[in-house]
Amino acid sequence: MKLVLASNNAGKLAELQALFAPLGVELVRQSDLGIPEAPEPHCTFIENALAKARHAARLSGLPALADDAGLCVEAFGGLPGVNTAYYATQFGYAKGDDNNVRALLEQMAGETDRRAALVSTLVALRSADDPEPLVAMGRAPGLITEQPVGDNGFGFDPVMYLPQFDRTFAQLSTDMKNANSHRGKAAQQMLALMRERWLSEPPACA
Repeated sequence: MKLVLASNNAGKLAELQALFAPLGVELVRQSDLGIPEAPEPHCTFIENALAKARHAARLSGLPALADDAGLCVEAFGGLPGVNTAYYATQFGYAKGDDNNVRALLEQMAGETDRRAALVSTLVALRSADDPEPLVAMGRAPGLITEQPVGDNGFGFDPVMYLPQFDRTFAQLSTDMKNANSHRGKAAQQMLALMRERWLSEPPACA
Protein backbone atom coordinates (compact mmCIF):
# COMPACT_ATOMS: atom_id res chain seq x y z
CA MET A 1 0.00 0.00 0.00
CA LYS A 2 1.32 3.43 -0.96
CA LEU A 3 0.55 6.48 1.18
CA VAL A 4 1.55 10.07 0.61
CA LEU A 5 3.22 11.56 3.68
CA ALA A 6 1.98 15.09 4.23
CA SER A 7 5.41 16.34 5.26
CA ASN A 8 8.68 17.31 3.64
CA ASN A 9 10.69 16.51 6.78
CA ALA A 10 13.32 13.88 5.97
CA GLY A 11 13.65 12.90 9.63
CA LYS A 12 9.93 12.21 9.93
CA LEU A 13 9.96 10.21 6.69
CA ALA A 14 12.81 7.98 7.88
CA GLU A 15 11.21 7.35 11.28
CA LEU A 16 7.73 6.68 9.96
CA GLN A 17 8.95 4.51 7.07
CA ALA A 18 10.74 2.25 9.56
CA LEU A 19 7.72 2.16 11.87
CA PHE A 20 5.25 1.31 9.10
CA ALA A 21 7.46 -1.26 7.36
CA PRO A 22 5.70 -4.21 9.10
CA LEU A 23 2.53 -3.38 7.16
CA GLY A 24 4.32 -3.21 3.84
CA VAL A 25 3.39 0.48 3.61
CA GLU A 26 5.42 2.67 1.26
CA LEU A 27 5.49 6.30 2.27
CA VAL A 28 6.11 8.94 -0.40
CA ARG A 29 6.88 12.52 0.61
CA GLN A 30 4.42 15.01 -0.81
CA SER A 31 7.29 17.11 -2.16
CA ASP A 32 8.32 14.16 -4.35
CA LEU A 33 4.88 14.42 -5.97
CA GLY A 34 5.11 18.17 -6.42
CA ILE A 35 2.63 18.89 -3.64
CA PRO A 36 3.22 22.09 -1.65
CA GLU A 37 2.87 22.22 2.12
CA ALA A 38 -0.63 22.87 3.46
CA PRO A 39 -1.52 25.86 5.63
CA GLU A 40 -1.52 25.03 9.35
CA PRO A 41 -3.71 27.74 10.88
CA HIS A 42 -5.10 25.73 13.78
CA CYS A 43 -4.12 25.75 17.45
CA THR A 44 -4.29 21.97 18.04
CA PHE A 45 -2.22 19.11 16.66
CA ILE A 46 -5.24 17.10 15.53
CA GLU A 47 -6.76 19.93 13.49
CA ASN A 48 -3.50 20.65 11.70
CA ALA A 49 -2.79 16.96 11.02
CA LEU A 50 -6.26 16.52 9.53
CA ALA A 51 -5.86 19.61 7.34
CA LYS A 52 -2.48 18.38 6.07
CA ALA A 53 -3.76 14.86 5.36
CA ARG A 54 -6.76 16.14 3.40
CA HIS A 55 -4.57 18.50 1.39
CA ALA A 56 -2.11 15.76 0.44
CA ALA A 57 -4.84 13.22 -0.37
CA ARG A 58 -6.76 15.69 -2.52
CA LEU A 59 -3.74 16.69 -4.61
CA SER A 60 -2.23 13.21 -4.92
CA GLY A 61 -5.31 11.01 -5.27
CA LEU A 62 -3.64 8.62 -2.80
CA PRO A 63 -4.39 7.69 0.79
CA ALA A 64 -2.53 10.11 3.03
CA LEU A 65 -0.77 10.13 6.38
CA ALA A 66 -0.04 13.32 8.28
CA ASP A 67 1.86 13.93 11.48
CA ASP A 68 1.58 17.10 13.51
CA ALA A 69 3.95 17.13 16.42
CA GLY A 70 5.59 19.52 18.79
CA LEU A 71 7.06 20.29 22.15
CA CYS A 72 4.81 21.30 25.04
CA VAL A 73 6.72 22.93 27.91
CA GLU A 74 5.02 23.12 31.30
CA ALA A 75 6.72 26.38 32.31
CA PHE A 76 5.41 28.00 29.11
CA GLY A 77 1.81 26.86 29.60
CA GLY A 78 2.16 24.10 26.99
CA LEU A 79 3.84 26.22 24.34
CA PRO A 80 5.37 26.20 21.76
CA GLY A 81 2.94 23.40 20.82
CA VAL A 82 1.81 23.59 17.20
CA ASN A 83 4.30 26.42 16.54
CA THR A 84 7.31 24.30 17.51
CA ALA A 85 8.85 24.22 14.01
CA TYR A 86 9.00 28.03 13.98
CA TYR A 87 9.95 28.50 17.62
CA ALA A 88 13.36 30.03 16.92
CA THR A 89 11.94 32.68 14.61
CA GLN A 90 10.16 34.30 17.58
CA PHE A 91 13.57 35.21 18.96
CA GLY A 92 15.29 36.47 15.85
CA TYR A 93 16.82 33.19 14.67
CA ALA A 94 16.32 31.43 11.35
CA LYS A 95 14.00 28.42 11.27
CA GLY A 96 15.83 25.17 12.04
CA ASP A 97 16.40 22.44 14.62
CA ASP A 98 19.67 23.81 16.00
CA ASN A 99 18.23 27.29 16.43
CA ASN A 100 15.09 25.90 18.05
CA VAL A 101 17.22 24.14 20.65
CA ARG A 102 19.34 27.25 21.16
CA ALA A 103 16.28 29.47 21.64
CA LEU A 104 14.63 26.98 24.02
CA LEU A 105 17.69 26.74 26.27
CA GLU A 106 18.05 30.51 26.34
CA GLN A 107 14.39 30.98 27.30
CA MET A 108 14.63 28.30 29.99
CA ALA A 109 17.81 29.68 31.58
CA GLY A 110 17.27 29.75 35.32
CA GLU A 111 13.90 27.94 35.08
CA THR A 112 13.52 25.24 37.74
CA ASP A 113 10.45 23.55 36.22
CA ARG A 114 12.03 21.62 33.33
CA ARG A 115 9.02 19.36 32.63
CA ALA A 116 7.99 19.00 28.99
CA ALA A 117 6.48 16.50 26.59
CA LEU A 118 6.93 15.73 22.93
CA VAL A 119 3.50 15.14 21.41
CA SER A 120 2.54 13.57 18.09
CA THR A 121 -0.83 13.21 16.38
CA LEU A 122 -1.13 11.01 13.29
CA VAL A 123 -4.10 11.17 10.94
CA ALA A 124 -4.66 8.76 8.03
CA LEU A 125 -7.26 9.14 5.29
CA ARG A 126 -8.30 6.81 2.48
CA SER A 127 -9.26 9.87 0.43
CA ALA A 128 -9.63 13.61 0.94
CA ASP A 129 -13.34 13.13 1.65
CA ASP A 130 -12.96 10.16 3.99
CA PRO A 131 -15.60 10.75 6.70
CA GLU A 132 -13.87 8.42 9.13
CA PRO A 133 -10.20 9.37 9.51
CA LEU A 134 -7.93 7.21 11.62
CA VAL A 135 -6.44 9.20 14.51
CA ALA A 136 -3.60 8.16 16.83
CA MET A 137 -1.83 10.18 19.51
CA GLY A 138 1.46 9.65 21.33
CA ARG A 139 3.08 11.55 24.19
CA ALA A 140 6.61 11.27 25.56
CA PRO A 141 7.12 13.22 28.80
CA GLY A 142 10.54 14.18 30.11
CA LEU A 143 12.74 17.02 31.29
CA ILE A 144 14.57 19.71 29.32
CA THR A 145 18.33 19.48 29.88
CA GLU A 146 20.53 22.52 30.36
CA GLN A 147 22.62 21.65 27.30
CA PRO A 148 22.36 19.26 24.33
CA VAL A 149 23.45 15.68 24.97
CA GLY A 150 23.78 12.96 22.30
CA ASP A 151 24.12 12.81 18.53
CA ASN A 152 21.19 10.67 17.38
CA GLY A 153 17.77 11.88 16.24
CA PHE A 154 16.67 15.37 15.28
CA GLY A 155 14.59 18.28 16.56
CA PHE A 156 14.61 18.56 20.36
CA ASP A 157 15.96 15.03 20.87
CA PRO A 158 19.31 16.25 22.33
CA VAL A 159 17.60 18.23 25.11
CA MET A 160 14.70 15.88 25.95
CA TYR A 161 15.85 13.83 28.94
CA LEU A 162 13.95 10.64 29.81
CA PRO A 163 14.35 9.77 33.52
CA GLN A 164 13.35 6.13 32.98
CA PHE A 165 16.38 5.62 30.73
CA ASP A 166 18.70 8.23 32.26
CA ARG A 167 19.30 9.35 28.65
CA THR A 168 18.13 11.95 26.20
CA PHE A 169 16.34 10.80 23.07
CA ALA A 170 19.53 11.66 21.16
CA GLN A 171 21.43 9.09 23.24
CA LEU A 172 19.05 6.22 22.49
CA SER A 173 19.45 3.74 19.65
CA THR A 174 17.05 4.19 16.75
CA ASP A 175 15.07 1.07 17.76
CA MET A 176 14.82 2.21 21.38
CA LYS A 177 13.75 5.69 20.35
CA ASN A 178 11.10 4.40 17.94
CA ALA A 179 9.64 2.21 20.68
CA ASN A 180 9.37 5.05 23.19
CA SER A 181 9.06 8.33 21.31
CA HIS A 182 5.86 10.32 20.89
CA ARG A 183 5.86 9.50 17.18
CA GLY A 184 6.67 5.84 17.83
CA LYS A 185 3.76 5.49 20.27
CA ALA A 186 1.38 7.19 17.83
CA ALA A 187 2.64 5.01 14.98
CA GLN A 188 2.03 1.79 16.94
CA GLN A 189 -1.56 2.90 17.57
CA MET A 190 -1.97 3.79 13.90
CA LEU A 191 -0.60 0.42 12.78
CA ALA A 192 -3.21 -1.33 14.91
CA LEU A 193 -5.98 0.88 13.52
CA MET A 194 -4.91 0.29 9.93
CA ARG A 195 -4.78 -3.48 10.45
CA GLU A 196 -8.23 -3.45 12.01
CA ARG A 197 -9.98 -0.95 9.74
CA TRP A 198 -8.20 -0.95 6.38
CA LEU A 199 -6.49 -4.31 6.00
CA SER A 200 -8.72 -6.85 7.77
CA GLU A 201 -10.51 -9.40 5.64
CA PRO A 202 -14.32 -9.03 5.50
CA PRO A 203 -16.19 -11.78 7.33
CA ALA A 204 -17.32 -14.69 5.17
CA CYS A 205 -21.02 -14.98 4.41
CA ALA A 206 -22.82 -17.82 6.18
